[in-house]
Formats: sequence, C-alpha cells, structure tokens
Amino acid sequence: MYAAIRRDARDEGLSSRALALKYSVGRRTVALALESAWPAPRKQLPPRRSRLDPYKLIIDGMLRVDLDAPRKQRHTVTRVFHRLLDEYGAEEVTYAMVRDYVFGRRREIRVEEGRGPPTSFIPQAHRPGDEAEVDFGDVWINLAGVPTKCYLFSLRLSFSGRAVHKIFASCGQEPFLEGHVHALNALGGVPRGKIRYDNLRAAVAQVLGLTRRRVESERWTAFRSHYAITSFYCHPGIEGAHEKGGVEGQIGWFRRNHLVPVPQVETLAELNALVDRWDQEDDGRRIRLRPRTIGEYFEAERPLLAPLPGEAFETGYVSSVRVDRYGQVSVRTNHYSVPVRLIGQMVRTVLHASELVVYDGQREVARHERLIAKGASRLELDHYLEALVRKPGALPGATALDQARSAGKSPWSTTPGGRRPARPTATRRAPGRSSRSCCCTVTCPTTTWSPGSRPPCGPAP
Repeated sequence: MYAAIRRDARDEGLSSRALALKYSVGRRTVALALESAWPAPRKQLPPRRSRLDPYKLIIDGMLRVDLDAPRKQRHTVTRVFHRLLDEYGAEEVTYAMVRDYVFGRRREIRVEEGRGPPTSFIPQAHRPGDEAEVDFGDVWINLAGVPTKCYLFSLRLSFSGRAVHKIFASCGQEPFLEGHVHALNALGGVPRGKIRYDNLRAAVAQVLGLTRRRVESERWTAFRSHYAITSFYCHPGIEGAHEKGGVEGQIGWFRRNHLVPVPQVETLAELNALVDRWDQEDDGRRIRLRPRTIGEYFEAERPLLAPLPGEAFETGYVSSVRVDRYGQVSVRTNHYSVPVRLIGQMVRTVLHASELVVYDGQREVARHERLIAKGASRLELDHYLEALVRKPGALPGATALDQARSAGKSPWSTTPGGRRPARPTATRRAPGRSSRSCCCTVTCPTTTWSPGSRPPCGPAP
C-alpha cells in the first residue's frame, strides 16, 4: 500500500485527501507513506498450519498414479476424500480442504512430470527504455588460489541488449540490491516499464498458486518503490526461464567469453574491475544480425530511461545486537569481533554484500569481510589487546592470533624467521620503581612494578 500511495502521488499528483479516499486510510497513514518507503513494523503472526498437511504427500501419490491410469478411472475429489477417511483415518479433514488442494495440485503434478501442453515461443518486440531483465548465474573463479563458486548478477536492457554485471560471493538480498544500484548507476537511469524477475527469495517471500501474484519481501518492496521499479515475476521452473530468455542467454555468453579460462584473482574487487572493463568493451558487439552495435542502440535508449532518485538507498541489512562476553557480535549465524571494551553493550551492524560494518552510535568501531559459510567467525587481534594486557597467558592459544597468522598478519611475522621480537628492557623512572613497554603491539599506560616482581603484562625482565 505504501508503494502504491507513493506511486500515485508521484505519477498522478494526487493530494493527501484524494489518496486517503482512494485507499480508505487516514491522513496520517498517507503522510507516513509519503515520508518514508518503510511502513511501521507490524506484529508478526505465526504461520497457520492446516489439518491437511499430514496427508498432502498421500494425495500427491494418488494424483501421480492417475497420470498413467485410464481417463475414466482416475481419482475424483470425492474418491480422494473417501480414501483418506477409510484407509488413513483422516476424520479431521473436510471435503472443502481436499477439493481446494486437488484443484491446484493436479495441474502442478502434470507439469512436474512433464505431461503438460507443448511449449511455444512467441517473438517479442521491445520499446526503447521500457523493459529489462535481471538474473543471477553461477560462476567459478580461482580466488587467491582457491576454486570458489560465486554468483554473477546481470541486469540487461531488452531493447539495446546493454547489460551490466557484477560478481558476488553469494546471491542473497544484499548482493541483489547492491547489484541493482551498481547497474542502474552504470546505465544512468531506470527502465520506465517492467523489469522481469524469477522467483528468487531476495524479492519474493511467497508464490501465490499458479497466478502472477506474489508476496514480496519488505526490503525489496521499499527498494523498488524508492527507484520506481515495476516488477514482473515469471512462472516458476523452466517455463519461467523462457520468459526472460534475454538475460539467461546473456549470462551464458558472458561466462563463455570472459570467464574461460577460469580467472585467477586475489580479491573480488579486482575481478569486478575487469568485469566493468568487459562490459564497456561489449558495447562494440552486434547481437545476431542487428545492423548496429549494442552501444549505438544504447545511446538511443539512454535518454528515454527514467531519472535516478536523488537520495541513496541503504542496501545493507541493519540490525542492533549485543556484544557477547567473547567480544563478538552474531550476524546471520556468523560471529565477528569488536573491541572488548564494548562487551555487554548494544551496537548497530550493517551487513553489506561483501563486508560487515559495526557502529557504536555514529562511530565506526569494526569492519570485516563478510563470511558466507554458516557458523564461522572472523576475529581481529587488535580488538583483544586491551584484554590481553590483563591476561597475557591467553595470547598463545588465542583464536584471533591463529587467524592473524593464517592471514599473514601476525605481529611477529615481520621478524627474521617469524620469531618473537626481543623483549624491551626496563627503564628506571624512580628509585624502587620500574616501567617498560608491554610485549604486545600496544604500550601499557602507566604500568609500573617493583624490581623483582612480575609485571601484569608479562614476565619480569
């Protein structure tokens, strides 16, 4: 509703009173919708369970048997209902439940088993600046010498064939939104018509039967409202892939011509710099027997794109979490370190496609490369130095130190042979008192001890 109110106010210039009457809402709701694309959070209701759920697989089996049965000896809804009562004791199931489920499921099973009608293809004509297609494709790269599966985001204009690509380590919602921002900025505008999508979870929360209706995710609804994007969702399965064949073929062409042989890079940023260069070079390519190149068609299409919004959209996933006793925050099942002085406090995390940023108020306190695997951790040794000054015995077995050594960031890796540097000597400040630097990478402020006693950050010299 918020997206529809903002669209009518932007495109039709309706007043707040007209919008309130059209959507049967109050003036306050209209004002909130025009102020922000994000509606106020509502209480989430638990998902409803159906009494038919334990018997759905049984019904599916009956309908699959019907595919090879004589036409006049197949299960009717009444026969399915009576078999559930007589053979499986489904006393709590009603006839209406079975009827509604069989009505839609019978057709789905025919399609799943390849018994549907023959597929036909209709040639399509596209107007300049009107339509585009979006999809992800799997690619393999050698990332720092390790074979890694990544995901190629592609947004392709249907008229000119101009495509913008970017490679991410995952295909979740953050890469999905960041890919849109990168592509729309590179194109310099937004298609005025519809953009075709499949039913990926980053945009679609639920597919409603065999219709085109979808329940969209909240962040995606706010994003497309911000950029004035009109979404069009294809049918699930192989049938839907044919509805956006342009981007499907474009991903395959890009993968065969630019990612063969498998690229060897140190970082994804290095690879995406190459991807941007390849996109520019592809402007000189002709698609099939077209008389002009992609770049020439795009120059005619660029002025017809809708302008970009003046404000940026936060594509990262923002959450507030509490720092645990290990000096870590948990985001999407993974753990990241923060300075130990923040233990027990609430901090704000912003999860982007390739990194996580942690804020204490308005101040950035930590920045990590995003982890993709579940249950992993990424720890910075510097975040634990304040605690290691008080607990020096925990340093040799510290996980943060082990990760630093594995990444070549050990505080002792620069010494010859990787040995621990020589311990600094004590400096006499006053009779009977001594002070020296800590053996860690920071200096212990005002750390003093008596001669012959053990200092708090290491053994006595």
